Amino acid sequence: MNKIYGSAAEALDGLLFDGMFIASGGFGLCGIPELLLDAIKQAGTKDLTFASNNAGVDDFGIGILLQTKQVKKMISSYVGENKEFMRQYLSGELELEFNPQGTLAERMRAGGAGIPGFYTKTGVGTQVAEGKEHKDFNGETFILETGMFADLSIVKAWKADETGNLIFRKAARNFNPPAATCGKVCVVEVEEIVPTGSLDPDHIHLPGVYVHRIVQGAHEKRIEQRTVRSREGA
Repeated sequence: MNKIYGSAAEALDGLLFDGMFIASGGFGLCGIPELLLDAIKQAGTKDLTFASNNAGVDDFGIGILLQTKQVKKMISSYVGENKEFMRQYLSGELELEFNPQGTLAERMRAGGAGIPGFYTKTGVGTQVAEGKEHKDFNGETFILETGMFADLSIVKAWKADETGNLIFRKAARNFNPPAATCGKVCVVEVEEIVPTGSLDPDHIHLPGVYVHRIVQGAHEKRIEQRTVRSREGA
């Protein structure tokens, strides 16, 4: 089965619908599936729920879909660098479900493994625990978190072979692999596609069984923060 598509729009053809739930990879501004997010913007799909570590910034990542008001709800662990996100949330235009970072990653991983729920200590005694089932194990209290099952996963990898085996680079490996596994369909954008069999099996981070569609493209390299220190005496 051919998994390679000519463009992000082609790779998403027939998958998008209003009100759908999308799990998106990315960590800060690293490993964001920017080509697929732009294709979703161009498609005009609306009332979307996104699960992602963050909401990007105003003009990059999920931020471009916030600008066009295509996102109804965000499930995230960090949203602090997006002014439009803040404006929509404070005005009641956008729903927000905060998840601790490790909990969010585990919810995605659990969904990919077919696990409907798990107990964690993270968030006990805070607003995160409100309305959730509590249970004691060995004298300590835990809360029930549910596995995440998305309609679609969109992720970015460094390399893929023609069957969808993936290699991620550095921090891009944090959320992309669990996000990739928890969707009914997984679409991946990559910097390079190599022939099947050319990747060292020991270097593969996600097997192609999870990947349904692949698109190759050029990606913007963004730096999240820059620190400038003047030289002493200058």
